[in-house]
Amino acid sequence: MENNEELNVTEVAAEETVVEEATVEVASEEEKPSKGRKGRARKQKIETTEEKPQSEWTERVVQISRVTKVVKGGKKLSFRAIVIVGNQKGQVGIGCAKASEVIIAIQKAIADGRKNVINVPIFKTTIPHPITGRSGAGAVMLRPASEGTGIIAGGAVRLVLELAGIENILSKSLGSKSPLNAASATIEALKALKPFSEVAKKRGLTMAELLN
Repeated sequence: MENNEELNVTEVAAEETVVEEATVEVASEEEKPSKGRKGRARKQKIETTEEKPQSEWTERVVQISRVTKVVKGGKKLSFRAIVIVGNQKGQVGIGCAKASEVIIAIQKAIADGRKNVINVPIFKTTIPHPITGRSGAGAVMLRPASEGTGIIAGGAVRLVLELAGIENILSKSLGSKSPLNAASATIEALKALKPFSEVAKKRGLTMAELLN
């Protein structure tokens, strides 16, 4: 009987040690994070730390219209987008493109506008001199304005002047009321502007003599 009791005691002690070792192993496994979790955590950290650089260019959609083209077998429907692109620092452009979807048409117009960017000579916060631009049947008249006047314009003309970085100006749209013609006429007018330094150099004068 004594031998049986001693065997039972030793068996119980052995089972207790096995149970303790198993609990220790489980605890250690719980403390160790899995490889998959580490990878996910790193990816999340990388995604949160990386910030996309903000572009200085601003795009404004002027008009989106449905157009049709007569082809063999019927009519082909598509969308035309007119977009103004500018950085409000003296650079602006206009883009026009067609596509079967609106989003694709806007993307193509933005790419076209960035290809046709022009430099605008800005004197203080306005234009150097009065000018009139023409495109098709449309014409736009631009006049310099004093500080605090703001942009006196509307529609596509206002968008072009805002994205060019001009703060004070007077304008009047003449002829066609089409947004494309108005925007193109404004671009032509801004393209024809001449800075005071260029005029003074041609006349053989200094800037002080030219501006009294």
